Amino acid sequence: MASINGGESYLTIGSDVEVGTPDGGFIPATIIGRGSYPTSFFVKYKTLKSLRREFDVSLIRPSPPKEIEFREFKLDQEVDAYYNGKWWEGLITNVSKDCLNFAVSLYENDEIEVQYCNLRPHRDWVDDHWVPPLVQTPVSDSNGAKTMEEFEVGSLVEIRNEEEGLEGSWYTASIIRIMENDKYYIQYKTIKTETGEKYLCEEAERRNIRPVPPEIIMADSFSLNEEVDAYYNDGWWEGAISKVLSRGRYKVYFENSCEEIVFEHEDLRPRQNWINRTWVSASN
Repeated sequence: MASINGGESYLTIGSDVEVGTPDGGFIPATIIGRGSYPTSFFVKYKTLKSLRREFDVSLIRPSPPKEIEFREFKLDQEVDAYYNGKWWEGLITNVSKDCLNFAVSLYENDEIEVQYCNLRPHRDWVDDHWVPPLVQTPVSDSNGAKTMEEFEVGSLVEIRNEEEGLEGSWYTASIIRIMENDKYYIQYKTIKTETGEKYLCEEAERRNIRPVPPEIIMADSFSLNEEVDAYYNDGWWEGAISKVLSRGRYKVYFENSCEEIVFEHEDLRPRQNWINRTWVSASN
């Protein structure tokens, strides 16, 4: 990973960060380059499609890494709640009987309702450290080396849809509960229930779950026949570039449906395959 500031730091190209906003929220983003003055950086928002902005380093902090599973949030606990594309500091004021839904009072005196997967313990980034300190969960691999658990409660993942007509599509979700027989209870980030009030929750088999691929900053154009994922109908669909058009547009061919659809550059990403717990570029 290329360092922007010349040292070991979370301020590196491709690093996941959070950007503070005047209203007190923090927006998930990715560092994409050095800014126009010495202490600024360009970031790309993860929740606001294609939006790129410049921020001073004082407003940027790293994304908290995965921690121990917090299976139980309690009344009056300080938390961060994910709402409207931002993380907000607040206090739990009510907990449902199944401990999956929570009322959170934000410090702007607004009260919101959120689900388990959209909560995390509150921490402050002070002098390059999280306060209170993060507690991570190491597990041993087959060689005895310490690694991080692949999937745990709160993990951001992608779910493969195998229904007829939806083959080759992946949808972003969060792990809500770890179940028996290699199954997980998940909540989608882009698919809502029939009423449109909440995001859909359902069971998913382990074989249809993978981590979210690391973002690849694609400054150059895609090539003819290059394998890509195209963002379409709330998910990422596996396809290949069938024609390079003008002004950053491409025609993508989908083998499963035998369709060709035109996409903008920003709606495509290089295909990566999850093999043996490692991301492998499809071009390789």
